[in-house]
Amino acid sequence: MNSASLSFTRSKYLGSALLDILGLLFVYFVPSISHLLNFPLYLLEPMRIMVVLAMVHTHRKNAYILALTLPLFSFLVSAHPHFLKSLLITAELVLNVWLFYAIFSRMKNAFAAIIFSVVLSKIFYYLIKFFLITALLIEGGLVSTPIYIQLIMTVIFGLYMAMFLKQNR
Repeated sequence: MNSASLSFTRSKYLGSALLDILGLLFVYFVPSISHLLNFPLYLLEPMRIMVVLAMVHTHRKNAYILALTLPLFSFLVSAHPHFLKSLLITAELVLNVWLFYAIFSRMKNAFAAIIFSVVLSKIFYYLIKFFLITALLIEGGLVSTPIYIQLIMTVIFGLYMAMFLKQNR
């Protein structure tokens, strides 16, 4: 391995590690930041934001790592969301990452791929959440974040993904 590829590998993993640390800190401090701003930041889907940033700025493995660990980390440091909901969010985020790469490999359209992957993973999430609520395994309403906010965030994710990937071509 030559020094140029070794340097690239180091910078690639350094960037991933920095984004992972930023993601963990962001999720850790969301409640405090929300309190300071007097705005519920969780409505903006901070975990999905970090996963999308990983898909855009690092690599596939790192996006999966964040999708798998952010909900668990949130549960461990704040006991929120509850364990079953944390597992559900993990499954949704992992599915989101998998769907994005599967759709993007076929369509080569980042905007459409992220839109479809988010929408399909949310449909999965709401179907499973409905089952868990019906089975009395979790409490609360089916939709906690207003649909219009979810749609706005999905379009923002799509625009961000499309702008960055277009810029890199």
